[in-house]
Amino acid sequence: MSISQIGIIISILVYLAGMLLVGFVASKSTNDVKDFYLGGRKLGPFVTAMSAEASDMSSYLLMGVPGLAYFSGIADAGWTCLGLIAGTYLNWLFTAKRLRNYTEKLDAITIPDYFKKRFDDKNNVLLCIGALFIIVFFVPYTASGFSACGKLFSSLFGINYQLAMITSAVIIVGYTTTGGFLAASKTDFIQSIVMTIALFFVLGYGVVTAGGASNVIANAQSLPGFLNMSATHDNVANAANPYGVFNKITMFCWGLGYFGMPHILLRFMAIRKSSELKLSRRIASVWVVFSLGIAVVLGVVGRAMTTAGVLEDLIDPANPTSSSLAETLIVVLARQISEHGFIFALLAGMVLAGILASTMSTADSQLIAASSSVSENLIQETFGINLSEAAAMLTARATLVAVAVLGVVIAWNPSSSVFGIVSFAWAGFGAVFGPIMLLSLYWKRTNKFGAVAGMISGGAMVFIWKYMVRPMGGVWDLYELAPAFLVALIVIVVVSLITPAPADKITEEFEHVSKMS
Repeated sequence: MSISQIGIIISILVYLAGMLLVGFVASKSTNDVKDFYLGGRKLGPFVTAMSAEASDMSSYLLMGVPGLAYFSGIADAGWTCLGLIAGTYLNWLFTAKRLRNYTEKLDAITIPDYFKKRFDDKNNVLLCIGALFIIVFFVPYTASGFSACGKLFSSLFGINYQLAMITSAVIIVGYTTTGGFLAASKTDFIQSIVMTIALFFVLGYGVVTAGGASNVIANAQSLPGFLNMSATHDNVANAANPYGVFNKITMFCWGLGYFGMPHILLRFMAIRKSSELKLSRRIASVWVVFSLGIAVVLGVVGRAMTTAGVLEDLIDPANPTSSSLAETLIVVLARQISEHGFIFALLAGMVLAGILASTMSTADSQLIAASSSVSENLIQETFGINLSEAAAMLTARATLVAVAVLGVVIAWNPSSSVFGIVSFAWAGFGAVFGPIMLLSLYWKRTNKFGAVAGMISGGAMVFIWKYMVRPMGGVWDLYELAPAFLVALIVIVVVSLITPAPADKITEEFEHVSKMS
């Protein structure tokens, strides 16, 4: 084993040991199921902000976004990032405080539980539908994280992809099952810091190695469409492909997904005081702008390094239309950094720990949300199985492990695209939960019939658009989130208006929370 590999392994082992230690310490404060799933509503503003954003910025921050920018230029990645920045700010502005106040008043600890109590759904229909959709979309989302870890270690050490993926999954499950939501939130806070340091360090190294900022810009300008927000670079024809208004709108509409992300919404619910959310919003918004901006620029810098001959080409000649290989950009850069001596190897290990951080910070939160949906919302509330506190905790942890196993199965193929998997799951959550979340907080005429119809139509449209409409190509080749979100929004309004109005009790609760917020 080389000196560079030893240095990398030391950094990563120290990082992983630290995450497990945080999980162990957090377990001391996890006394019951409510603590396990919501941390006792005692997160501070900094942890709330940074854990929310770290759990959002999964492996696509350090792998998906730079890889996409490296592969086709700034348009695809750029419009997506602009949408994410706008969505982040608006979600904190319009959703956070009202949801925090509403869920505290209703004593709801999960998103499906909130919908059940918000609409007084005694038959648990909303609870069941919400829990099932969380499982359907969180399993592949978690799989994207495991896939990123597998690619990381396989590319770095030449070890078996599946073995690396399973090992990473075991670590993530280890600290999450130990400390629950509190462990996930505290580790996410630490991971956001590691991710930020990794981005800045790799970007600086890349610019210097590529010959300076002027060389980076000159190289990007020499590639047709690469620096154009209205075109993408075609690697096969070495030409620019038009990037039309519909593509821009649908990629910008990634921001709509925030309103329906359970693992982000749970952070709003868990802060100790709703008055602290304003500070959290500012912290989160600034971090998102910097992190996404650097991720896009890193892809451009990586392409310049390839042209300069100091970085291997990450366009797969056997599959030149796939960005999967390009997603290993930061891994290849870290490996190159490690070859400059033991100290640089330790720094490279920190960069790779940043990739692990981006992956783990999302996977742990997703596992918590999926686990709560099964053990709390399905087993106990929908099926009416009463569990003791000890049995409920055991069920929660067993469910978390089961979801992780399914994620490993989905991510088994090393050719799977991190960005592709995340985009589908993101669309699913955005369309299923986003419209009903906004309307439940701001339109008192919304009722349970509209909520049920909206969630089902939004989820169904994601599948219909992706697998039946989008393959038609042309103007129909649009990201599925925007049309699915719009359909769900219309269905909720129409169905709510043609069915009985909510009971006075529900309306009074709505007005009370509105005044609080």
